[in-house]
Amino acid sequence: MKYADLAVPSRALHLWRYTPWARIHPSSVESVPDATPVRFSLIEGGAALVDGAPRIVDGDDIARVFLSELGSSATTVQTDGSTGVVHLQAVASGHVAVGHLHLEFNHDTAVVLHLSGEADWTGLHVTGAVAPNTRGAFGLINELSSNGKLLHCEDWAVERDAFLELAGLSIGGFRCKSDIRTRFHNTGGRLNQAISVHGAGQRHVDHHVEIHHDVAHTDSSLHVHAACDDQSHAIATGLLSIAENANHCDAGQVFKNLLLSEKARAEAIPELEVLADEVAAAHGAASAPVDPNQLHYLMSRGLDEESAVALLIEGFMQDGFSTLENEALVDEMRTRLTVHLECELKR
Repeated sequence: MKYADLAVPSRALHLWRYTPWARIHPSSVESVPDATPVRFSLIEGGAALVDGAPRIVDGDDIARVFLSELGSSATTVQTDGSTGVVHLQAVASGHVAVGHLHLEFNHDTAVVLHLSGEADWTGLHVTGAVAPNTRGAFGLINELSSNGKLLHCEDWAVERDAFLELAGLSIGGFRCKSDIRTRFHNTGGRLNQAISVHGAGQRHVDHHVEIHHDVAHTDSSLHVHAACDDQSHAIATGLLSIAENANHCDAGQVFKNLLLSEKARAEAIPELEVLADEVAAAHGAASAPVDPNQLHYLMSRGLDEESAVALLIEGFMQDGFSTLENEALVDEMRTRLTVHLECELKR
């Protein structure tokens, strides 16, 4: 289906309630503007980059169809197993930039994508598959210009006895909309997903996460941490779907929001669709300001209030990655977060 044939999605859907399509589109909703390709490059690690692969498109989703018409080809990353972590750089420039990255995990490897650039609007579509009996890990660090928009989609397939870990660090861009979907294709698969968001100024960050347990004996875990300051707004919606007869699944999702000012806002909307009987499915959400007892404890040991709050923010956001098992992925995400927060503190 073509973009021109699709209707603008209703705000009654959780996916588009807080960031309607018209607010994330780079121009008028009727048009598909010209786009500059996002430049992918290999920074470190063993992998091969292959340009010109066909786009993988979900014909029912307006964001994915739109991204496919902006950019007609993809860059494929094939790990060679020679190193435990691969670092990729993606640079977005111009008025509208778009890129499609396809990952093939056939080895136990972590891939970290550093997204940066001064583009006014960036579209990024990541697709990937984890081969049977493989442990794959992917981390996206959004360090785009603070004035840009980001439309970001991910689609993952987890095969038999495969383990996928996903990490997201959102510290760039003015208005960001992410739609991340994972589907289990066979039994024994596992997913461990963690997202940390730092909101400052009038930053608007919207994450929509879908995890589909289509088969039995699959496990998933989702943790989202958002620290919101000034007039920033963070939204996280999670759809956890367990199909009929997909018994013996263990799935859960937790959303935590730290509100640092009176005008900061955060929404957490977990959704469960459980059609099987013998499963474990849980969800939780919590939003709160800085704990005054923790603040008093730190200040009583010599820290001023600004330093104490900064330390609490860092601990809160770092904890978002504590559920991940891939040490290389965790180290990279926490290092970039620490650098970002130190820069923010100096401003």
